[in-house]
Amino acid sequence: MNRDSGTGPHVLRWLLPAVVVLAWLVIGGVGGPLIGQLASVQSNSQTSYLPASAESTRAAELQKQFADTDTVPAVLVADRSGGRPVTDADSDYLQSLSEWATGSGAGAQQGSPPIRSDDGQALEMVLPVDAADTSNAVEALRTHVSDTAPDGLRVLVSGPAGQAADLGVAFSGIDGLLLGVAGAVVFVILVIVYRSPLLSIFVLVSAVFALAGAGAIVYLLAGSDVLVLNGQSQGILFILVFGAATDYALLLVSRFREELHLDGRRIPAVLRAWRGVLAPVAASAGTVILGVLCLMLSELNSNRSLGPIAAIGIAAAFVASMTFLPAVLALTGRAAFWPLRPAITGRSVRDAEDASGGERKGLWWTIARKVDAHHTAVWVVSALVLAVCAAFTPQLKASGIPQSDIFLTQVDSVTGQSVLSEHFPGGSGSPVLIFARQGAAAEVVDRVQGVPGVAPGVAPVSASGAPGGPPKVVDGRVQVQATLASAADSSAAESAVRGIRDAVQAIPGADAVVGGTTATQIDTQDTAARDRNVVIPAVLVVVLAVLMLLLRAVVAPVLLLATVVLSYAATLGVGALVFNHIFHFPGADPTVPLFAFVFLVALGVDYNIFLMTRVREESARHGTREGVRRGLAVTGGVITSAGIVLAATFGALAVIPLIFLAQVAFLVAFGVLLDTIIVRSALVPALTLQIGDRVWWPSRLWRGAPGRGRDAGEGMKGP
Repeated sequence: MNRDSGTGPHVLRWLLPAVVVLAWLVIGGVGGPLIGQLASVQSNSQTSYLPASAESTRAAELQKQFADTDTVPAVLVADRSGGRPVTDADSDYLQSLSEWATGSGAGAQQGSPPIRSDDGQALEMVLPVDAADTSNAVEALRTHVSDTAPDGLRVLVSGPAGQAADLGVAFSGIDGLLLGVAGAVVFVILVIVYRSPLLSIFVLVSAVFALAGAGAIVYLLAGSDVLVLNGQSQGILFILVFGAATDYALLLVSRFREELHLDGRRIPAVLRAWRGVLAPVAASAGTVILGVLCLMLSELNSNRSLGPIAAIGIAAAFVASMTFLPAVLALTGRAAFWPLRPAITGRSVRDAEDASGGERKGLWWTIARKVDAHHTAVWVVSALVLAVCAAFTPQLKASGIPQSDIFLTQVDSVTGQSVLSEHFPGGSGSPVLIFARQGAAAEVVDRVQGVPGVAPGVAPVSASGAPGGPPKVVDGRVQVQATLASAADSSAAESAVRGIRDAVQAIPGADAVVGGTTATQIDTQDTAARDRNVVIPAVLVVVLAVLMLLLRAVVAPVLLLATVVLSYAATLGVGALVFNHIFHFPGADPTVPLFAFVFLVALGVDYNIFLMTRVREESARHGTREGVRRGLAVTGGVITSAGIVLAATFGALAVIPLIFLAQVAFLVAFGVLLDTIIVRSALVPALTLQIGDRVWWPSRLWRGAPGRGRDAGEGMKGP
């Protein structure tokens, strides 16, 4: 039996790894159940997405002062098939729903009386529901309607409460469906890569433990109101942890397999592999962490909260991959690769390569030689392909989409809004809320009523709730309510709200604040545009600084960053073509390009870090030209596998039926593959060969590796 030597007492060779594994079992046992409870600390209300300093946010705070309790309006709309008119009995039924919801503990307050449309074919009723329990209240209401509605009468729960409930249902697939799909995809890819079910399980368990650790921390912070968790952030957290943990594991396992060839001793092999990958993996994780933390510069609440949540996930993935997985490999050694255990050759892969003066075998050695032989043509053609794809970027319609189009499946809130728009003023159920000083209330009403796109009936909210009564006054302010003629999420509604803001803000002493659904949408879009101008430069600066510190050079980091940005632009261009002409999406949320940028630049640089740190390591021994060839050949397989895994895990986001996540899933998955296959395998190595030793300026490698001439490739043997 092979015994490791030179690593301390025999007992420590298995005791320390066993303690590490046991510690992660405890973390998994504690954190695992908390993952299932993350939904209980989620907030998918409008306030979790609102711009932090926008006018609509201030309006939302003022609205709370005018409400006796914190409620969200549910808009009930009823109609009959075939365009038949609704009856008095139908109106009575809607009124009974209000009474039932108020008295049944369903979390609702007494609603307004049902309103019949001018064409007599529909009824509308607004029912305030408890903001803290919106989803349960709407679900109870919908269940009651399905059990009690008169024959032929369709009753839909729409409005802000209905949409929030439908979002909750969409995000409910995160715990089970998303994790199941991501885990299955990763497992299949790992089995194909390693042809070892045991090793694939080890890597998958490492990712699960990382998720358990991250989930526990996020649960505690969200439950303590330190940060805001929504379904969108939770989905991205799951995918980031799975993808990053698997990527880091692939690098460690690949290096471990290299080291096992020496003598098969598991402890020394693990230590050498760990030391070999620690710096690039730490740099990779640090780059992503710093990149996503730049989202904290955003003024959108949803973006600000995602920054620390994603950073926690990446940190957990790094720690699990660098502690749990090495411990398992130390305990199992070559057996982890069963049934294809690495052969013991008596020398490392690198020593074997150094001793070999002949043809090196394998796909990636062949690719490395081709790139070396034709590097000018390779980088020119690669850059042209990316530039052509990037030319379609202006076709990406990312100015925002109607809220009714955010779902990829048909939901009641969208159907209900469609019925409302057909029979009532489009903005019914989603009024514009104007808060102004009491003395200016009359002028505010007159000015707002005169804005194009505002339906008749602008009036202050009365103290009694009855139309025409004395207005309710809170701290010297009144609340004026206006209904828009167009759907609240339409461009016409946005134009009307901008007109309202211009009109009321021009009234001396009114101190008017305009909010509501449409105002929130406007502020979100405007803030997203501002965020792109702030966050994107910040990410670029952070990533460039990390690359300079890691590579101890200036030219190489600038080169790497430029290639990743070009890859990002190409991804947006291809995304525009796919979204417009294949999926026929109505557009994209303004935050889609920002999210794609943060993840693609941070994650895309990962693979360049893995490649170029190995290239630099080899260049110090053999010169830049041979260093590029060796670095590309040695890392090609593992980085390509890592890219496929990451693309597949991000692609799993598409199982959540929301257009935003589907678009982010496509852009990141496609962008990662583009970066892995073209940028890292062709463009970067070819450009590095074209520039030569100057790529390492101003480090000492700029003048060639020790003992070599000015051109580090000069005098080398041929392939």
